[in-house]
Amino acid sequence: MREVQCNVCGSKKYSERRVEYLYSYQGKYLLVPNTPVEVCVDCGMVYYDAAVRKEIERIFFAIHQQTESPDRYIQIPTKVYT
Repeated sequence: MREVQCNVCGSKKYSERRVEYLYSYQGKYLLVPNTPVEVCVDCGMVYYDAAVRKEIERIFFAIHQQTESPDRYIQIPTKVYT
């Protein structure tokens, strides 16, 4: 990933990590484990590379259009806040 300056605190110190990314669109979801990100060492702001996000979006629509299959399905419990 490229070196950038943090938009929140101005730091140029980043750590490359892997996270679970939850993509959502119109009430549908895709959980993407092992997503590469850069995290600001000073404030914790997370940055996703545009190519990574674009690929996640492509996969999301391919799965929901049934041209690709997910690795597995999971259930997510829901509860309305009252």
